[in-house]
Amino acid sequence: MSTRREQLLDAAITVLGERGIHALTHRAVDNQAGLPAGSASNLFRTRDALLDAVMDRFVDRERALWEELAMRMYPTTPQELAEVLVAAARTATGPQRTLTLARYAILVEAGIRPAMRAHLLAGGARVNAWFMTWLRVAGSTDPERDAPIIMNHYTGVVLHELAIPDPAFDPTDQITTLVTTVIRPLSTEVPS
Repeated sequence: MSTRREQLLDAAITVLGERGIHALTHRAVDNQAGLPAGSASNLFRTRDALLDAVMDRFVDRERALWEELAMRMYPTTPQELAEVLVAAARTATGPQRTLTLARYAILVEAGIRPAMRAHLLAGGARVNAWFMTWLRVAGSTDPERDAPIIMNHYTGVVLHELAIPDPAFDPTDQITTLVTTVIRPLSTEVPS
């Protein structure tokens, strides 16, 4: 069972994901949570305090999704890594669409408010560490090079689907092509 704090923060994420950053007010969060007026402002005195807490909650929820994915899938080949990313893209644009839209709203806000950037980077560090491990296990010989290429493409695929939804959305071919092209395991052949 979630706490009142989590209930308010999840409501704030819904507000962000459904209505955008400018709609994020204490009153909107109270209404979304179905709680009495003043509930959000009692816990988060300012909008900045609310936004900081939302970032923490958002990071926790996204990390939990990646942890769940990591427990189910452990990619050992480029093809398997592509399958994990396809599954993640489908989740991000389907059942977790609102959370993903909230992430993009927060990312855009971080572009305007640099103080938010360190908070986001620290929160995403664990997910980044898993992804780097997945890259190594899947055969990447240069994960530091491969990670931004693959994740920036993944981010673009997800963003495009959120902005212009396609009922037939299937990122399998493009993600698989990218991952299997970028990750080139060391050859086992001995040069003659």
